[in-house]
Amino acid sequence: MTRLTTDKIEIRQDQAQVPYREALAEMDARNRAIAAGEAPEMIWLLEHPPVYTAGTSAAADEMLDPRFEVIEAGRGGRYTYHGPGQRIGYVMLDLTKRGRDVRGFVHSLEGWVIDTLADLGVDTRRSPGRIGIWTGDAGAEAKIGAIGVRVRRWVTMHGFSVNIAPDLSHFAGIVPCGIADFGVTSMERLGIRIAASQFDEALLARMPGFLAHLQDGEGK
Repeated sequence: MTRLTTDKIEIRQDQAQVPYREALAEMDARNRAIAAGEAPEMIWLLEHPPVYTAGTSAAADEMLDPRFEVIEAGRGGRYTYHGPGQRIGYVMLDLTKRGRDVRGFVHSLEGWVIDTLADLGVDTRRSPGRIGIWTGDAGAEAKIGAIGVRVRRWVTMHGFSVNIAPDLSHFAGIVPCGIADFGVTSMERLGIRIAASQFDEALLARMPGFLAHLQDGEGK
């Protein structure tokens, strides 16, 4: 595990897998501490053992095969999968200092991931009416990243996931994010093989721009 503080934000990078319930508990505690002014904001990069997570809009018929533990996440959205080979970014920022604009925050978060993937050679985009990060795969549109957030006391929780090299068959147990008509892909499937540390480096290089958009209200 690596920790550093930059721009008054703690950056935590875990190389070992962190169980999902443990991460939820730590996120909850940090959210309360940030809101109380007792801890700095934090961006936490990590991976989980295989797990299905249910957002507040998850529908029972979208759980097709509960082959892994299913955990209520408390974030917005529906069912998603987390597992090895997928990089997670939990973003805990105080929006009272950054515009109090939840939609702008989500838009800026998507832009941060899209810009990072472009730097790594993946052309991605938003898709109207569908949350997440999308790209082309064998002539079709496929999802390579998911976005799911919660805001409590104006402090953000959860964040994004990016498929670097997960076992894509694990997504077959759910209707990912409630979208049945489109597939799921990964950087590895698209022919780009990188380590999690390389993704982290590219992401953090783009962090100042992400924060500037929030500060300037340009995330809308």
